[in-house]
Amino acid sequence: MKIVALSGSNVGTKTKTAITYIAQALTERYPDHEVTMLDLADLEMVFSDGRNYLAYDGDTNYIAETMMTADAIIIGTPIFQASIPAALKNVFDLLPEGAFRDKVVSLVVTAGSSKHFLIAEQQLKPILSFMKAQIVQQYVFMEAKDFHRGTIINEDVLFRMDQLVEDTVMLAEAYEAIQKEKEKVYGL
Repeated sequence: MKIVALSGSNVGTKTKTAITYIAQALTERYPDHEVTMLDLADLEMVFSDGRNYLAYDGDTNYIAETMMTADAIIIGTPIFQASIPAALKNVFDLLPEGAFRDKVVSLVVTAGSSKHFLIAEQQLKPILSFMKAQIVQQYVFMEAKDFHRGTIINEDVLFRMDQLVEDTVMLAEAYEAIQKEKEKVYGL
């Protein structure tokens, strides 16, 4: 199984810290799965201009193809000005409408305060639903107070992140089994 851990911002460190933790947990617990971490801060992505995702070059093509070939995706995003960052929205814009069909997608959200707790519900889940994702309903939300000097210090957040890893992989494996059964029954 191919799993992508996406740090969906080109600035800041909290989301990258959280997604790095997720990627390490995936690699340690599921060594048979292929885990790829994408950090938008380390990649040079051009703005989506409406062409097919395969027509892009360089890092933009790498991001799009990696997302398209994944079986499961864990998206990390900060909340800026009560919204997701433009870099993450650009990733969604690069991909076709049904890009997440047959993919399990889960979320890790970092924010300055609890006032932004519902941004995932109001902005991210509708986008993911439009793109046909199988969404892990529980997501991890963390605030600035959960970090200290580049480290997550809140044990409850770490527990919830570990649970998100388990939920994502278990749902992806279950969904994969369902798809295989459908192929057998319907000859797809």
